[in-house]
Amino acid sequence: MRIDIISCVPQLLVSPFEHSILKRGQAAGVIEVEVHNLRDYSTSKQKQTDDYAFGGGAGMVMMIEPIENCINSLKAKRSYDAVIYTTPDGELFDQQKANQFSLLENIIILCGHYKGVDERVRQHLITHEISIGDYVLSGGELAAAVIADAVFRLVPGVMNDETSALTDSFQDGLLAPPVYTRPAVYNGWEVPSVLSSGHQGKIEEWRHEQSLQRTRERRPDLYSKLTDFQFVTK
Repeated sequence: MRIDIISCVPQLLVSPFEHSILKRGQAAGVIEVEVHNLRDYSTSKQKQTDDYAFGGGAGMVMMIEPIENCINSLKAKRSYDAVIYTTPDGELFDQQKANQFSLLENIIILCGHYKGVDERVRQHLITHEISIGDYVLSGGELAAAVIADAVFRLVPGVMNDETSALTDSFQDGLLAPPVYTRPAVYNGWEVPSVLSSGHQGKIEEWRHEQSLQRTRERRPDLYSKLTDFQFVTK
């Protein structure tokens, strides 16, 4: 799987992909990530990528020409399944979207900046508009890194234990249950005895009950969406 990220400030995206799981995934040839400097696709001497908004007002707007030049250059080399634009007013990113994107082969992510992009970019060049939350960042680079990380870790071969991703929070609409490790007793605080009982059926039942309880208490909005299929007990 490959993700190409288009950014006005590509230096911000160096570190997230050079460590840990994503670094190993790239070294294994399972995933690819390439960051492109939008200024390289500007036709002006100053490598300009933004300009004043028509109609006036505060803030600058990302220009359409460098963006289309970059996207066209990428598409000339391979086909892309999605072109994502990171924007605060986009569709909220969640685990289900990460799952869907992880099934694709090639993705472009355009990092938003300033007051946003020329609306014609959104109308004609973008397939998905994504937000990672109801707040505003200085730019879309951190959002792009979040999306790429959430998607890449689901690609087979990226994680050492692929089943781990399937038991993460939100995969089944629930928060993950509490987890413990050695020692079994620390400062008088004990690990629940069921976890060392060796009875896998009881352990899974305990974990499911804990997930339900944690979701009900901490994310009632998620809990209210659960169905009978998920064995909700009220």
